[in-house]
Amino acid sequence: MPKVDIAKVKVTSGTFYPDPFKAECAGRHKQALGDAVGLTQFGVNLTRVEAGQASALRHWHEQEDEFIYMLEGELVLAENGGEVVLKPGDAAGFKAGSGNAHRLINRGKVDAVYFEVGTRAKHEHVHYPDVDLVLVRDEQGRHYLHKNGEPYPS
Repeated sequence: MPKVDIAKVKVTSGTFYPDPFKAECAGRHKQALGDAVGLTQFGVNLTRVEAGQASALRHWHEQEDEFIYMLEGELVLAENGGEVVLKPGDAAGFKAGSGNAHRLINRGKVDAVYFEVGTRAKHEHVHYPDVDLVLVRDEQGRHYLHKNGEPYPS
């Protein structure tokens, strides 16, 4: 098993969202640890969310399961049923196709860190119920669309 030198894994900050939706997630920083060792069936990310920022817009996946495990700080898990605080040692999971839209918000004063694990579907639709946004991923890549199907400008 190759050891991951986490300090050498590239940090990707922010999101791929279209411009109207980028700001509240600009303080999200991910390291794709699974990619660093060539995993193809599931992804593993070490993610840091700055104080006052969010992991994502509230969303749910049609095809991909997601699981998170808290390491440092506190995050508020906002989902269909309300909000709950996650602290180190807490975990949460989201089954594909459940319709349970979720996101993590850092309302604290320090950064929060968690592991994120998810399946990698070749075709995916991600729904964002609170905003006019849908993500479609296919052989041609990632496409952000309005809910009426019109594409956002690249």
